[in-house]
Amino acid sequence: MRISELLKERLTLSFEVFPPKEDKPLEPLLNTLEHLYQFSPDFISCTYGAGGSNAGRNTEICENIKHSGKTTPITHFTCINSSKKEINEMLNAYLDMGIDHILALRGDIPKGYDGTNGEFTYANELIRFIKERHPQFCVAMSGVPEKHIESPTFEEDITHLRIKQDCGGEYIMTQLCHDVEQYERWVEKIRKAGIYVPIVAGVMPVLTKDAVIRMAVMNGCSIPRDLSEIIGRYGENPEDFKKAGKEYTVKQIHKYINAGINGLHIYSLNKHQDVEDILGMASITHEGKKELK
Repeated sequence: MRISELLKERLTLSFEVFPPKEDKPLEPLLNTLEHLYQFSPDFISCTYGAGGSNAGRNTEICENIKHSGKTTPITHFTCINSSKKEINEMLNAYLDMGIDHILALRGDIPKGYDGTNGEFTYANELIRFIKERHPQFCVAMSGVPEKHIESPTFEEDITHLRIKQDCGGEYIMTQLCHDVEQYERWVEKIRKAGIYVPIVAGVMPVLTKDAVIRMAVMNGCSIPRDLSEIIGRYGENPEDFKKAGKEYTVKQIHKYINAGINGLHIYSLNKHQDVEDILGMASITHEGKKELK
């Protein structure tokens, strides 16, 4: 079943992983995947490297997930450094591997670039191209509950999201947002704008102080008061910070589920033990995952 259709029936559980660098072994990630499979995830997405790099490793991981027969792989796919011909060839390659789910992105512009250095400037162009050339793909689009860092206003950002939907985006996968109340306000706004597709909320586990701050700055997202207090109280003690951060992440998961999301997507950071701890604390165990259905 297409993920976009499954999201209309029940709450899904999924994970994101990222590929190791070309000179690093693949085995640690394959071990992580085996642990994540125990939760019977509805899909696992795999990123590219920065600027659309490391696509080869992305393909290798997606193919491995597909061959496992345990879940649906979703590949990230960006406009960076790509011509229409190259994009079409890559899409055909994914289809040849049996991979027909994709998260279509513009991608982060690498430092020193003046635009994407490709034939597409925006994600909506990529989405339209995919749907016109290969309609068999189930296409996800990204959404930013706190506004994309490069967008001047919320209104403009929501307009771009509506355009992506109208070009063929079938559901939204949100980027980092610790502020669930802001997420709820954003949902109200996009629904008024005619954006009706299901929403999968991305949750990044709070594990280290530096990573929390770095990702917030990179994405232009807020650090809510309760998370700020954890940073202030435990920031110099990594072990205590991780314990408090996991508890915070569990509360965030519960808030998102109560906000009416269609899917829960955990950014695993390739750290299966931390993810297992968090889901266990949230009462989403290997056996209890069926309760989400």
